[in-house]
Amino acid sequence: MQLAVKHARRSGKEILATISVPLPADVDPSAVVCASRRAGEQWFVFEQPDRGGAALASLGAAAHLSASGPDRFAVVADRWREMSAAAVVDPTEGLGSGPIAVGGFAFAPDGGDAPHWAGFQPASLIVPEIALTRRAPRRGGRKDHAEVRLTLAAMARPDDLGEELMARLERRLAELRDEPLPLLDPAPMGRYQVASAMPPEHYESAVASAVRLIEGGEIEKVVLAREVQVHAGGGAPIYDPAAVFGVLREAFPSCFVFCVGRGDATLVAASPELLVRREGHRVSTLALAGSTRRSADPAVDDHLGEQLLRDESYREEHAIVARRIERALRAHAVWVAAAPEPELVRIANIQHLATPIRAQLADPIETLELVGLMHPTPAVGGEPVGPALRQIPALEGFDRGWYSGPVGWTDGAGDGEFCVALRCALLRGGVARCYAGNGIVRDSDPAKELAETEIKLQALLPLLAG
Repeated sequence: MQLAVKHARRSGKEILATISVPLPADVDPSAVVCASRRAGEQWFVFEQPDRGGAALASLGAAAHLSASGPDRFAVVADRWREMSAAAVVDPTEGLGSGPIAVGGFAFAPDGGDAPHWAGFQPASLIVPEIALTRRAPRRGGRKDHAEVRLTLAAMARPDDLGEELMARLERRLAELRDEPLPLLDPAPMGRYQVASAMPPEHYESAVASAVRLIEGGEIEKVVLAREVQVHAGGGAPIYDPAAVFGVLREAFPSCFVFCVGRGDATLVAASPELLVRREGHRVSTLALAGSTRRSADPAVDDHLGEQLLRDESYREEHAIVARRIERALRAHAVWVAAAPEPELVRIANIQHLATPIRAQLADPIETLELVGLMHPTPAVGGEPVGPALRQIPALEGFDRGWYSGPVGWTDGAGDGEFCVALRCALLRGGVARCYAGNGIVRDSDPAKELAETEIKLQALLPLLAG
């Protein structure tokens, strides 16, 4: 911290400083953060359990990078690049040993204006005071061989004292508690009311209108979403997001399971969709579009999957997404590789058509730039992108906020990982707002599309409606 203060005095600017230390391999980063968060504190947990147990969890805010409008990705990327390049970094190697920023983006350039999205700006990345990271073990290694690290961060000002900065961080560090995630009450007291923000008929009408636009040649595909609300009697806070997170982590281990806490609200999700992962010059992403239900009967489940693979409407929807992602990457890559045919991805309550896509970058484009390049894919927006995005607010009739926006992290090297905020719920006070959407193409049937949103909503509604 002393060196950071020295640099701040020399430059006349705030300087980010980080210190990293190893922790035992059995420490659960998400559990520590959930147990240690203060009321109203910004917090973040982000895992994909099946991928070697990799996890990132954080508390507090040493700095906040925010922006709005069409250039919000570029603005935040420039500010992060400048801040991390000037940072005074502990020389320890490994994920989480240097500067890191966590957070996300609204679906729309100025999304999140609705009062219930307060705290979730159109672009909002936090440089946390405390970050715990668990790095997956080497291929073939055991989970108890994972590397767990704790990183402390502070912004040093020219008039700061290094000892005082360190003392403040040490006081916060002393508050950390290593406790298991809380359990979700299987039979909570009180009554719940579940209602669509718009009547279900509104969604069917919107789908029918979208099909007419497609038949008229104005668009090729558009994604339409619904908001379903769970209200608690009396309006009292009814959910512990940490308990909801724990259930999702167990039920959806192949998904990106996350919580983003801002003030008295938390966005919680189990998303199956990777938007972009950057590791040096290597980029990974996933085209995910077209879905159907699961069955407890293996034969029926397989039959449903085969029907999905052969359904021309779903194949068309999926191909639109895959083509756009490949086209976006090809302009910046030495090569782009994608499977010639989609595969089935099965999670607890739904199965999807998926095409993994990889690329080797020609130039070192950083993660936040890639997020801006990729978002929104046709899996959450539409095709062509401009006309489709203009139709979505009018057809849906609500503010998506961070639903279907990118959520994830990036580090000082420009690496990082962002998923798409799907199968998510915004918890605030006595209301939980759940979101689900479908891609609409020429052959889409309104009643069938409504039923498919009900399947997707089952990821969270059973947990939230008691």
